[in-house]
Amino acid sequence: MAMSWVAVAQPTAQATRPASPAPTTADVPPLPFQKFTLPNGLEVILSEDRRLPLVSVNLWYHVGPANEDAGRTGFAHLFEHLMFQGSKHTPPDSHFPMLEAAGASDINGTTDYDRTNYFETLPANQLELALWIESDRMGYLLDTVDQGALANQQDVVRNERRQSVENQPYGIAEEAVVQLLYPKGHPYYANVIGSHEDIQAVKLDDVKQFFKRYYAPNNASLAIVGDFDPAQARTLVEKYFGSLKRGSAVPPITVQTPPITAERRATVEDRIELPRLYMAWLTSPIFKPGDADADIAAAVLGRGRSSAASTTVALPSPPRRCRRRRRATPG
Repeated sequence: MAMSWVAVAQPTAQATRPASPAPTTADVPPLPFQKFTLPNGLEVILSEDRRLPLVSVNLWYHVGPANEDAGRTGFAHLFEHLMFQGSKHTPPDSHFPMLEAAGASDINGTTDYDRTNYFETLPANQLELALWIESDRMGYLLDTVDQGALANQQDVVRNERRQSVENQPYGIAEEAVVQLLYPKGHPYYANVIGSHEDIQAVKLDDVKQFFKRYYAPNNASLAIVGDFDPAQARTLVEKYFGSLKRGSAVPPITVQTPPITAERRATVEDRIELPRLYMAWLTSPIFKPGDADADIAAAVLGRGRSSAASTTVALPSPPRRCRRRRRATPG
């Protein structure tokens, strides 16, 4: 059965609408934080919140499919898996057991077009453990990555692609809609999870070069939120990350996204029970003016049982504005 979707041209001008009243101080909840940068370039954000005896650590590497070369799709997502396989001072497959034994929860990583992140939430007195583990794989992952570990995760990622994309109803349509919105050669004309051919073609030397280029302190941001003493946390961050060497500067991605000036249509064939219609637009970049408005509009129009799509049209809900966040359970 066929399923169809359409990408509609973005308007060249917006209709005038009344300005929203400026938010008052009472409308915006305070979010206190401290921000500093280590000499090696690691950006650190500390936000103290004593309401629960927990602390969350979230480490972002500013690399994703947008940084991948042609024929090398899926590298960032593959690293999301490799980073859980052990490093110089942590035994193979010990990442989860060590953190869980300390009471940690919400341990995982995600890959998006512009970043890959790794996170865990722990009892407040276990912050040092999380920082040690994260710093060890940032500084010493390549000491343990060998051909056997690479081959294992290549199989895991390819199976994940089969499970979450190819054998998932409407899964291949998500890739198709992105590649209709962006032209070939554009950084977002990419597969977050990669293609079978590219994943299988990865060589060990390719992995090492990719890691050295992007997984350095000066291409990462570390956020710590929860029940901790900021001065003590800063001391721990300096202790575990301060000695790691700065990498080469990562040049920013500069690209001009061409506007969609005419309607584009495509039909994707798959084995499904019901046809599905996708409609997609180019909207404001993430965290830029208009991004939050578009998120709210997408939720009202097509997300959940109370959305306009569910109450007025008998069609499944459309996806979230072509900005997919892929969660992977490491193998």
